[in-house]
Amino acid sequence: MLIVFSLPTVSTVSGAEAEKILDNPWSHSPITVYIDDKNTPVHYSPTYYEQIEKALEYWEDGGNGNLAYSPVFEIVDSEEADIRIRWVENLESVEGAPSGVAGYAKPRISGDRFVEVDIVLEVGNYQGRGWRQYGDATMLTISKHELGHALGLGHSNDRGDIMYPEYELRDNVNPILLSKYGAVLRAAGFIALAVLLFLGVSWQYSRKKRKKLEDECFKDECFK
Repeated sequence: MLIVFSLPTVSTVSGAEAEKILDNPWSHSPITVYIDDKNTPVHYSPTYYEQIEKALEYWEDGGNGNLAYSPVFEIVDSEEADIRIRWVENLESVEGAPSGVAGYAKPRISGDRFVEVDIVLEVGNYQGRGWRQYGDATMLTISKHELGHALGLGHSNDRGDIMYPEYELRDNVNPILLSKYGAVLRAAGFIALAVLLFLGVSWQYSRKKRKKLEDECFKDECFK
């Protein structure tokens, strides 16, 4: 039996009640996770891997509070893992997904247990006529949502719950550009700060010097 969840994910998190697909879908612990950072699309950012790690930690720490068990994950370098995660450039153009879908989870179920779950995430979507890459915060939100499905949760009707089937772009920073030019941007920021400090110190020095001259001038009756 194969169930496919297709969704444009989520917003923020809360303890809102979410529909459960299975109360305890995994028969063992830890749940192994394979993150495919080798077969990646053109606009994949290495920082996306970190977002998966953060999403796993989120659910291990209790997530949205609606799980009936405490999941423990183990990241492994094997495609035989319980949960397999990969990225595509865009789900609409690559896999023919409906417009607006940012990720999906495909569990294979035997009885009342998950045998394995494939999670597919896109790295960007179309905004109007242009394609836009997701920033790290957006990727983290999508990852949390899809992992929620892989842990047995369905969608929530609460907009504040991570399992609400809708997402917002959480940031506008292209992670590839940030990683490529981050050092330059930081250097420029330090230079700008140094210039501002220099101007501030110069202004204070000029102000004190002017006041000293004015005091001396008044003392010597310069303006009579």
